[in-house]
Amino acid sequence: MSKKCELTGKIPLKGHNVSHANNKTKRRFLPNLKKVKFKSELLKRSLRLTVSNAGVRSVDKKGSFDQFIISAKSRDLSLRLKKLKKSLVSKSA
Repeated sequence: MSKKCELTGKIPLKGHNVSHANNKTKRRFLPNLKKVKFKSELLKRSLRLTVSNAGVRSVDKKGSFDQFIISAKSRDLSLRLKKLKKSLVSKSA
């Protein structure tokens, strides 16, 4: 499983642990990923996605999963969500 948010496209960042003596060792900053079940009103089905906490909050802010997918940029979405977005746009229009 890749450590990437399917909604926002967040990926791990690289950085250093810095000790008191200023020694630097490499580390990764991982996104806060959770498995979340979203329900699509227009398609009448639910999806289980690996989403960051920020992604869940973004969906809540937009009001519904369908609203978020329609307004989201395609470059941030995963491949299966891009296909879902096409079907949602065609259903809503």
